[in-house]
Amino acid sequence: MQNKIPRPDNLICPAEEIFDAKSVHQRLETAIAEATDKSTSLRKPVVGILNEEMTKGRAAISAAFTDQPFAAHAATRSYSWLTDCIILTAFDLATRVMHPLPTPTEAERIAVFAVGGYGRGEMAPQSDVDLLFLTPYKITPWAESVIESMLYMLWDLRLKVGHASRTIHDCLRLGTEDFTIRTALLENRFLVGDEKLAADLNHRLWQDLFKGTEREFTEAKLEERDARHEKQGGQRYMVEPNVKEGKGGLRDLQSMFWIAKYLHRVKDVSELASLGLFTKEEFEKFSKAENFLWAVRCHLHLLTKRPSDQLTFDLQVEVAERMGYKDTAGRRGVEIFMQDYFRHATAVGDLTRIFLTKLEASQIKSQPLLQRLFRRKKRLKDGYTEVHGRLAIADEKAFLQDRLNLLRVFEEGLRTGLLIHPDAMRLVTANLNLIDDEFRADPKAKKLFLDLLLKHGNPERALRRMNELGVLSVFIPEFEPIVAMMQFNMYHHYTVDEHIIQCISHLAQIERSELIEELPVSSSILKEGVNRKVLYVALLLHDIGKGRDEDHSILGAQIARKVAPRLGLKPKEVDTVEWLVRYHLLMSDMAQKRDIADPRTVRDFAKAVQTRERLDLLLLLTVCDIRGVGPGTWNNWKASLLRALYRQTRRAMEGGLEDLNREQRGSDAKRNLREALSDWDAKDLKIETSRHYPPYWQGLHVTAHEVFARLLRDLKADEIAIDLHPDEDRDATRACFALADHPGIFSRLAGALALVGANVVDARTYTSKDGFATAAFWIQDAEGHPYESSRLPRLRQMIQKTLKGEVVARDAIKSRDKIKKRERAFRVPTHITFDNEGSEIYTIIEVDTRDRPGLLYDLTRTLANNNVYINSAVIATFGEQVVDTFYVKDMFGLKFHSKAKQEALEKKLRQSIELGVERAFT
Repeated sequence: MQNKIPRPDNLICPAEEIFDAKSVHQRLETAIAEATDKSTSLRKPVVGILNEEMTKGRAAISAAFTDQPFAAHAATRSYSWLTDCIILTAFDLATRVMHPLPTPTEAERIAVFAVGGYGRGEMAPQSDVDLLFLTPYKITPWAESVIESMLYMLWDLRLKVGHASRTIHDCLRLGTEDFTIRTALLENRFLVGDEKLAADLNHRLWQDLFKGTEREFTEAKLEERDARHEKQGGQRYMVEPNVKEGKGGLRDLQSMFWIAKYLHRVKDVSELASLGLFTKEEFEKFSKAENFLWAVRCHLHLLTKRPSDQLTFDLQVEVAERMGYKDTAGRRGVEIFMQDYFRHATAVGDLTRIFLTKLEASQIKSQPLLQRLFRRKKRLKDGYTEVHGRLAIADEKAFLQDRLNLLRVFEEGLRTGLLIHPDAMRLVTANLNLIDDEFRADPKAKKLFLDLLLKHGNPERALRRMNELGVLSVFIPEFEPIVAMMQFNMYHHYTVDEHIIQCISHLAQIERSELIEELPVSSSILKEGVNRKVLYVALLLHDIGKGRDEDHSILGAQIARKVAPRLGLKPKEVDTVEWLVRYHLLMSDMAQKRDIADPRTVRDFAKAVQTRERLDLLLLLTVCDIRGVGPGTWNNWKASLLRALYRQTRRAMEGGLEDLNREQRGSDAKRNLREALSDWDAKDLKIETSRHYPPYWQGLHVTAHEVFARLLRDLKADEIAIDLHPDEDRDATRACFALADHPGIFSRLAGALALVGANVVDARTYTSKDGFATAAFWIQDAEGHPYESSRLPRLRQMIQKTLKGEVVARDAIKSRDKIKKRERAFRVPTHITFDNEGSEIYTIIEVDTRDRPGLLYDLTRTLANNNVYINSAVIATFGEQVVDTFYVKDMFGLKFHSKAKQEALEKKLRQSIELGVERAFT
């Protein structure tokens, strides 16, 4: 038996360390000699010996792989060879010892094949063992016994076995009906048994099943690939990619190999280059990507001890550590690892495109349906031609004589609407060295690039292709570091370069009038007219400073100061681009982290922006920046905040900043309430308009004033009045509370809302002159939407119980305040700042820290326990990070000017955060 097992020399460690065939043989022969019943009692000692050897072998492979974390091919071959040894040993025992057959008949023959990934000889630590048991005719009792004994041994070894027992006729019939079975048969590898039977199968497969069905198989595999991509999100830059099934993953590489094998009977991927499907450099790219992805997959399996292929956030950190990635200044090791991952995924996409074009050229793959339907030929400029519905280069030599053609080809693609032919892409990639400083300084090159952004209405298509081919980072070298750069957080859905392209795509959509209903203000600004060149260049450069150990806005502005003139912008335009990049987060921060109802917020923002032109450009950049973060990031809440800030700032700029005063706001608010309550008598109206202090009138809209007026009317000191109403314009539920005031009321309300799983996005509370508290909270459910009407009764009931003391929030929240495992890998340092300039009458305390369900309750309880009066809280969430901003006064109604008081309060807040984190992580 031991002589039958081939010893490959390309394993990750010596063969004897993985499976010592000689030793195993000796131990098994002893067990055979001692067994009383060769068919049943032998199984237990056999499984014991094999299990021990398999455990030892896996440990040896794992240890060697830990030492050589990129030696993926050696590792996958080693796992496959170890499995071969187990299967061959089991077969030997089943046929020679358990069910010997001295004189087999023609029907009593069997061949065992590895199929699927195991058939290719590629196995990750937790891969399934897929086997095909082949018999010449209908299965005989002897063959059934052999198969059964083998499977029992393999199952006892806890191997995940996928198996099928078939005849050649069965294989052909099922392979005709099912492409998954056909693919598995394509990858069959004979392991042991009757060699003639194995040869017959392969002859029949190639003659009767594969031959003549090449196009059918290719189309099926490509449809399967498209469906798989769709299921995985359809996007190569998903921040938690599936290494096997995702776009740019292992399955894409395997699909190319399957098709090539079906068409050309290749036995090894190295033959793809010799067949002319790839150049030597492209095949090298294929090998590197395949090796990297297999390494990641093997590490995933070893870490999780299960067949896990999803690279979740927590596992990204652990895989990066196993593969030797280290933190550097400004970047975590995990971010560098994921940048490598996405660059390999991009390479897989490039190779797939090249491969598919070769298929089209040989008529194996049909052209895309839309191109077949619309066959009207485009009028192309000189030097270009159309091949299989794609833009191709007529004469490569002539093309390269004018270096500017390296940019013109992208413009011609946009102008004609044609996709660029992969051969043209290959030519561009092979000649990137022609784009040098002289090329970049050429006014024609500058104009060509700006035209790509400004002229054709869909710049994202050209930018994405230029980025994938390396043109963008050669033309703008400062762009190169952010290509495929991942931001390790839950907020950003894309890599930095893809985020920038998404932002530009959103701006183009607004320009094409596709978002008028959703973005009325932005759409009208663009219609009125802005400097588009400045806006597009600022968007292209706004995150170019990321990944360094500096504020990316400051560094980005410095880079923009150098890059913008190179792109042909005038000095004044360069100044505006630099300002926009430097302050591209200003409007978002002001809208989401400050109380817009406070006149000082608008005054300070207006002073920073200074001109209407900057205000318009900054709003557009901010809207595109937030929308470009990922699906679901933009919502009506953010839209309403930005609209309000924009309109108030514009009004202030047009009417003068002195118009922004509290007294004026208060008078207008009372007048609006009188109009809204026209059915009330004068006495009740007088009580309502005189019972509140000025901040109440300045801080809420008339709709909230009207709600509170009705809640407070005839309210007794021991009653709690609640109004819950979906605020569709702001994508939140407005929860208004009126009750007798007492210390810590804000905290108790926050606790009640935390218990029902509500996310508070904005809140403000006021005390009336006659001792009532009026608190307005805007809340969202876990999905970031207003609560459905059916859920409001339970919400009201829980809040009532908490406020009445029937449920103690501090105790009840402990079991709910947990952070999910996949979200624990994120680091969010805590920053606490005190600002006495941002508001005329309040100190602004900004707490920037790790988000979790009970955080707001913990912070407000700490403030209440330290006699801090909270007027309002603004909550901005960015994935796992949250910025809670509190407008506060001390117990005497004064700001916190004392440094000692600020430091003492900061210390208490930090203790509260640390205790909460400890609770959330246990």
